Amino acid sequence: MNIRIAAAFAFLPLAACGGGDTFDEAKQYGATPLLPEPHEQLIADVGVYETVGWKSGETPSVPAGFSIEAIATGLSNPRNILPLPNGDVLVVESRNENSEPVQRPKDPIRDWVMARAHGQSKSGQAPGPSNRITLIRDANGDGRPDGRSVLIDRLNAPFGITMIGNALYVANTDAIVRYPFTPGETRITAPAVKVVDLPAGPINHHWTKSLAASPDGTRLYVSVGSNSNAMERGVEAEKNRAAILEVDPATGLSKVFASGLRNPNGLTFYPGTNTLWAVINERDELGPNLVPDYMTSVRPGAFYGWPYSYYGQHVDPRVRPQRPDLVARAIAPDYALGSHVAALGLTFYTGQTFPAQFRGGAFVGEHGSWNRSEPHGYKVAFIPFRGARPAGNPVDFVRGFLKDGKARGRPVSVAVDRAGQLLVADDVGNTVWRVRYTGS
Repeated sequence: MNIRIAAAFAFLPLAACGGGDTFDEAKQYGATPLLPEPHEQLIADVGVYETVGWKSGETPSVPAGFSIEAIATGLSNPRNILPLPNGDVLVVESRNENSEPVQRPKDPIRDWVMARAHGQSKSGQAPGPSNRITLIRDANGDGRPDGRSVLIDRLNAPFGITMIGNALYVANTDAIVRYPFTPGETRITAPAVKVVDLPAGPINHHWTKSLAASPDGTRLYVSVGSNSNAMERGVEAEKNRAAILEVDPATGLSKVFASGLRNPNGLTFYPGTNTLWAVINERDELGPNLVPDYMTSVRPGAFYGWPYSYYGQHVDPRVRPQRPDLVARAIAPDYALGSHVAALGLTFYTGQTFPAQFRGGAFVGEHGSWNRSEPHGYKVAFIPFRGARPAGNPVDFVRGFLKDGKARGRPVSVAVDRAGQLLVADDVGNTVWRVRYTGS
């Protein structure tokens, strides 16, 4: 981007923040969020924070009775985490190196904003090689890392990762691949076996592909985000996108499991059930308080509205042609997280070391807004559950990623290790954090 555009763009937050100061954001959580009237914006409200990383001795903050420490630093955009039963932790490091072709006059501005927001601008570039899986070794099982190694490299913008038996599945941006792997190994030399191609191509707007295995190991579920904000690239560009696909890992056959989900991530099954949950990034450019991102159970065959409607049957007036038949089918999600928090990670607490009120609840990694003048997200939130359903307001659990108007880090995926501790991937801070309960 040329300097003139960037300089002019710096004034947009001042010009675009009207109306946001009086909105009661506390009413935008839960099953029935407050939804203001939409107003279409040429350029979305903007709040872009310089990414500076963590200074020596700095950490995010956690509630009283908990501590947080880095178990790996100097990574290169760590996005996802898979704790293994032997205590090792796999970390997916990933950068999408391919830029999208310009489709709209405002796309160069948006791309510049997104680069800064994700720590991929020249000043915030992550160190070293990426697009690999790094193994953090815990040889004696004491929960303290003893070393690390590159398990697999030369991947294509990977994100999702899961295991079924002695097979490791990785969702690259363009395909799910499989490797033979037994926990304890530190390097995979066998070639990848492709399971199924995934929608990608020269335009690959939402490139992260989350991945989960069914509890019985017979199916894989992979998320594919939309190729646009609100279908401005046309219907054909959205084939098998804005959806969660169900894949047979034995045959590679796939089908749409649920649709109308603009950018689903954090796929995970609620413990002890066959109910799949996900967090969804909703659409932009309808104002700073529309549309709430959300967490929801995912019903087989369900349609969740995108692009024709949001949060159930609230019609998006920008979309042409309209589809009232599909809007009539759209179901409302389970739980609003607030507008533009950019939720990317979800895990349910299955450990025993945190206090009882956390057990069975959800931790959500909120990467943080770029498209509103006042920041939302930039934290790990906790949502209590009762009877396998969300019950209560979110609690800020890991905070402090924004300090002094600059981004030290941004949380992505979250996971619970075998010791019952919470792991957080921080792709701007290039760190994996571990949260322990130390007592009241």
